[in-house]
Amino acid sequence: MAPQLTLQAPLELPPQEVSAYLDSLWSKELAEAGGGAVTFTLVVWEPSWLQQQLIRTGRLDGPISGLLDDELLEAARAAVPDCGLPPFTAPSAPELTWALGSLPGHHSAEDLRGQFVDRAISVHQPRRLITLAPTLASDAPLETLVAAYCPLPEEQHGSRGEACGDVLVLRGGMGAVGKGLAMLQPLIPNDLPCWVWWNGSLDESPELLEGLAIPPRRLVVDSSIGTPRRCLDVLAERIETGQSVNDLNWLRLRSWRESLAMVFDPPSRQGALSRVVQLDIDVEGNHPVKGLLLAAWIADRLGWHFQSSYLISTGNPEGDGIGAEFQRTDGDSVQLRLMPVPVGVPKTHPGALVGLRLICAPESQPPLCVILCSESGGCMRLESGGVATMQLVEEVVPLPNESEEMEMARLLAGGHDTTNPLLASAAPLAARLLPQ
Repeated sequence: MAPQLTLQAPLELPPQEVSAYLDSLWSKELAEAGGGAVTFTLVVWEPSWLQQQLIRTGRLDGPISGLLDDELLEAARAAVPDCGLPPFTAPSAPELTWALGSLPGHHSAEDLRGQFVDRAISVHQPRRLITLAPTLASDAPLETLVAAYCPLPEEQHGSRGEACGDVLVLRGGMGAVGKGLAMLQPLIPNDLPCWVWWNGSLDESPELLEGLAIPPRRLVVDSSIGTPRRCLDVLAERIETGQSVNDLNWLRLRSWRESLAMVFDPPSRQGALSRVVQLDIDVEGNHPVKGLLLAAWIADRLGWHFQSSYLISTGNPEGDGIGAEFQRTDGDSVQLRLMPVPVGVPKTHPGALVGLRLICAPESQPPLCVILCSESGGCMRLESGGVATMQLVEEVVPLPNESEEMEMARLLAGGHDTTNPLLASAAPLAARLLPQ
């Protein structure tokens, strides 16, 4: 973590004094520093339950930062077998956090959540950064920390110099943080855009999410964290209301969508897209949301009409697969099979894509089989099933290894005062694809 310059150390204040202190801060210290950024407010729900549990059980040293760095991911993967969880469990899966919560341990560390501004985010000069940081101790009282910050000098290159902002942290037990929501609302300026980053499971604290993500605030979620039904329903419901919603899980599909589009760039293959007969998608473990979003994007782009979906019994610990049928624009059928597969070392987030196979039957041409995979070994399962009789195109998709903060920074850079149109079309269809 690279801490940013601050004009003062974070100051702990009684909650009722925060508003007046912020007013004085802007009229004195920040005014003398050259004024403030006229940009946006970023509100972050930052429970960091996994990091807190790893520290409590002595598997990780502090401080509590809220970052999914390499050291944390390594400790999380090492804890999976100790917790009796299947090897396909992703390190950021909520099941691991819950399992760690049942283990003994009383280690503690300094809590620095929200007290520093990540460099990827600070370069966009937020006017106000508010972090809600619930603690494992449910009875902990509410603490409010306030500080002024300015980005590092090299980050102001090319800017107007109006880069300063303030940082506010609400820390305490879940009940205390929930009660702090009332004092928080007046501290979110109405004249600036506001992003609400729900950096945790969508299963927890739905009433707090409702209270924070009030339209026209822009909501950012991660549909890989939480039960699949809840994740897809939140996306579909927010999109239906017209609220701006962005999904970090959807952003991670970018390289898959680009790779698939490039495969069909040659004119000789473009006609095959209208003759798709089968779509197979493999995902890590038992979280199908990312695979469903990709399938829904393909179906929407090619004008397929959803007919039905159903579970495919596998008898494997990874869980059941999902089958679906679509109708092409010419009336012919397209079959979807989304299957969970075992992996040795799962990626950071649940339900990462392992591979995709698209089979086309163009008229007056040999059948075409397109296989995309996250690594060469992941292509082997999709190469079975008679593809030797087809024209085979196989590509390994380059997967970016970026932090949540970098992904969030990309959203901030793009503005996005409305939902991405592709996500707006894909998410409701993905919700329908998940069998009830």
